[in-house]
Amino acid sequence: MIRPTTPTRAPAPVARQSSGASLTAPLGIVLVNWNRWADTIECLESVLRSSIPVRIVVVDNGSTDGSLDRIAAWADGTQPVEPTSAAMARFSQPPCPKPVPYERLDAAAMARPDAVARQYLTLVDSGANLGFAGGNNVGLRLLMADPRVNWFWLLNNDTVIEANAAEALVRRMATTHDIGMCGTIVRYYHDPERIQALNGHRFNVWTGQSQGIGVRELITKPFDSKRVVDQTDFVLGASLGASRRFLETVGPMEDRYFLYYEEIDWAARNNGRFAIGFAHGATVFHKEGGSIGSSGKPGARSLGSEYWLTRSRLAFFRRNRPWLLPWHWLVTLSLIARRLVKGQPKKAAAIARALFGLGQKP
Repeated sequence: MIRPTTPTRAPAPVARQSSGASLTAPLGIVLVNWNRWADTIECLESVLRSSIPVRIVVVDNGSTDGSLDRIAAWADGTQPVEPTSAAMARFSQPPCPKPVPYERLDAAAMARPDAVARQYLTLVDSGANLGFAGGNNVGLRLLMADPRVNWFWLLNNDTVIEANAAEALVRRMATTHDIGMCGTIVRYYHDPERIQALNGHRFNVWTGQSQGIGVRELITKPFDSKRVVDQTDFVLGASLGASRRFLETVGPMEDRYFLYYEEIDWAARNNGRFAIGFAHGATVFHKEGGSIGSSGKPGARSLGSEYWLTRSRLAFFRRNRPWLLPWHWLVTLSLIARRLVKGQPKKAAAIARALFGLGQKP
């Protein structure tokens, strides 16, 4: 468990406008894309159906498949969305009216101190692969430059959302000033009757592993929202809401992680200053592993996932729980041994390179 170390066409293609002072300003949404433009435009189609005003920033992390041009073509109305599941087509079909107002920014424009997201949709060419945290931080900086945006939603690009999800998230975060981070219900895109996580994960500091709350349970099984919050050590990064006060106080994500542990580190740095909320009225469907091209199951992880998961785990304990670092060196050695026993020498080598501070093998 993570516990405090000290006490403590028209500009907005929105289907309908909701009442309430907290819902008049746009919700800032950040999507990070890396060679997955088809997922991204499917996600965007679902976001366009949101019941409150939103402002979206898509950060392209150095894609090599022409992603930004494809996403721009979608906004212009010339690139159709092709859902990867017939059951999920209702979130993106029929397509919303086009064109969608958008702007494109490159790395040079981003370097300007007055850079701000000015359009309904902002497409950013980061110029390099900045990782999950780095890409999200680019989007957050652009959105935070607009003083009207007080609520932010980091949303994986391999998700689709229900039309009321954005509204439910903002309503929950606006109920009390002490909420800094807030999650949602996340269900499997390809198995939508089952839960990937309710709000977030429990985290075991001894194993360095986490488990989604309610993982694999049927959505029809009742749950207690207060108990879910009490069990949440960190909010799942695939659907993570944050307040402006939280970002200004705790700071952005730590981008030295590149992949994995970013949201765990964020929760540790929060150190109990802000509460965690749970928007149980907001539902997101996630193609687990799609945004990074890997699976959450240990046996199905790519070499890159093995490397970055190990490197980020050790970096987390070095930064936040240094007294546990020697223990996690031993844990990592045991992981190497297990991969070898299972006849997975390449995975063992990837973990070893991360352990000894070597670069990822090309």
